[in-house]
Amino acid sequence: MSRTFDVYGVGHALVDIQYSIAPERLGQLGIRKGVMTLIDEAQQEALLQALKGERSVAQASGGSAANTVIGVAGFGGTAYYTCLLGRDEWGDFYHRDLEKAGVKSNPGMRGSGPTGKCVVLITPDADRTLNTFLGVSSQLDPEHLEVALIQDSTYLYLEGYLVSSENGLATCLRAQQIGRQASTRVSLTLSDPAMVEHFRGRFEELVAGGVDLLFCNEEEARAFTSATDRQTAAQALARRAPAGCITCGEDGALIFQEGRCTLVPGVKARAVDTTGAGDLFAGGVLFGLARGYSLARAARLGNCAAAQVVARYGPRLDPSLRGELDQILSTP
Repeated sequence: MSRTFDVYGVGHALVDIQYSIAPERLGQLGIRKGVMTLIDEAQQEALLQALKGERSVAQASGGSAANTVIGVAGFGGTAYYTCLLGRDEWGDFYHRDLEKAGVKSNPGMRGSGPTGKCVVLITPDADRTLNTFLGVSSQLDPEHLEVALIQDSTYLYLEGYLVSSENGLATCLRAQQIGRQASTRVSLTLSDPAMVEHFRGRFEELVAGGVDLLFCNEEEARAFTSATDRQTAAQALARRAPAGCITCGEDGALIFQEGRCTLVPGVKARAVDTTGAGDLFAGGVLFGLARGYSLARAARLGNCAAAQVVARYGPRLDPSLRGELDQILSTP
């Protein structure tokens, strides 16, 4: 059955503001490296003040699921994003940037409060550390879901960061229910190791409710399954979801489907910034599956997208990969 959108994404709307800093600055600032930390507006403003003089490298409409649906569009797919923006300049910027990237959204989705922002700190090892003020995006709730558009999409993509709030969890559960009733395939990302540590029960509730495709990285997979290695984690996940992908950095991705686990080799890249690597991987996979590719071939697209994005600052593919599908899939 033909549907208008390949992917309908649900997630936080965050303007990414990126800085390149020395690793010791993280310790000086009292920030845990390599994870996402939720902070309030005053803390974020204090952090931005402390970063004056550091090198700002990029600004873009972001949030994990936004990066993924932008990745879908970058491959030539069709994507829609439900999020909540403030009635401010950052909200205007975000919506323009999303539309420019080829993703449809509802310009009327505005709330009372400031647009969310994420201060992304990038160290020379290409690792990224996220400091997030959710702003008005924390008010996203089930009423903001556009039921007819979920029903008109091949895949629903749920951002795991949403489970950090009761509203966000309720939104995910309602979207999941709508998707399953409409035979829209449900996909979920675990998003961040710290999220799994703090909200494991909420992720378990979503997975138990029916997830067709699960995304995570190695650390998240081990945290969710209590496994000590990625192969054991993949086998444990395969007992809970029919298909999924564990990203393994330069090694590529360990995929599982129908109980079988396979490593899809990665694409060589010189990494400078890993922001959005997992998000763009998911975008490539979702595009491929929505267009009828096998999971292994879709994972090759995802690996290529991740390799492209880590070689530059920011979570975007530039140029897009829409004209390179045959070349990517034909490369051994």
